[in-house]
Amino acid sequence: MELQQMRYVVAVAETSSFTRAAQRCLVVQSALSHQVARLERELGARLFDRTSRRVRLTPAGEAFLPAARQCLDAAERAAAEVAAAIGEVRGRLALGVIPTVAAVDLPAALREFHQRHPDVRIGMRVGSSDAMVEQIREGTLDVALLGLPASAHPRGVGSFELARDELVAVVAPEHPLAADETVDLRQLAAEPFVDFPTGSAGRAQSDQAFAAAGLDRDVAFEVPSAELMVQLVQQRLGVAMLASTYVPRLTGVTTIPVTDAPSRIEYVAWSRTSRTPAATAFLKALDVPADLLAE
Repeated sequence: MELQQMRYVVAVAETSSFTRAAQRCLVVQSALSHQVARLERELGARLFDRTSRRVRLTPAGEAFLPAARQCLDAAERAAAEVAAAIGEVRGRLALGVIPTVAAVDLPAALREFHQRHPDVRIGMRVGSSDAMVEQIREGTLDVALLGLPASAHPRGVGSFELARDELVAVVAPEHPLAADETVDLRQLAAEPFVDFPTGSAGRAQSDQAFAAAGLDRDVAFEVPSAELMVQLVQQRLGVAMLASTYVPRLTGVTTIPVTDAPSRIEYVAWSRTSRTPAATAFLKALDVPADLLAE
């Protein structure tokens, strides 16, 4: 069983096509098909059901795929560790970010990191803080930039606080509150809200603040991204609350300080058990203290 055969199987599974898999792997289709067939003979089971229209995994293929990915990840990690031992940083960095990240100028940080470590390949995904913490625990993310309410803390992962911030109200320019210098939660509770989905860390920041103030509010729209939230606010479908360090990049809305605003803490988080050289280098670039990385 060879690593290249595993790469071919993963490529076929992810593209549902031998043709597209061959294109991805930069080989002719006949060579890829031959190697997959050879592996199937060695395993004594077919990994794919092939028809003229589609290719899909068999039950044996479904069982084989996660282990194949783990083997490929382990091989890549081993090569990265050897490179690190001779002073080079290579491999991949799986980076997760919240949509409203503000504590880090991410494009600038990535530019500087790439200049220092051009052999690192970076894969980015945007998601919720809770989901990304779980993905770090599972090993599908190396590092994540999170935003959590002040009452929460990343659990089961290494973390470092990057910045603290307060939420501000976001309203349409024509909204009656837009002329106010400040507002409070009681005033905002009288308005329909646009907010993140129930259960998300972004939603918890405002939910906890209104609950602590003994106020009920009507969340008329639950949306997954700050961009869509702002678009709905622009249409006067509701008001919102977002981090004050994030809102300067917004246009077409008015922001108002909230006198009793909830706070948000941004963290960078990483795995305590399986940190790659690329992850370590990125954390150092974010000025994470060395003593935290030594734990």
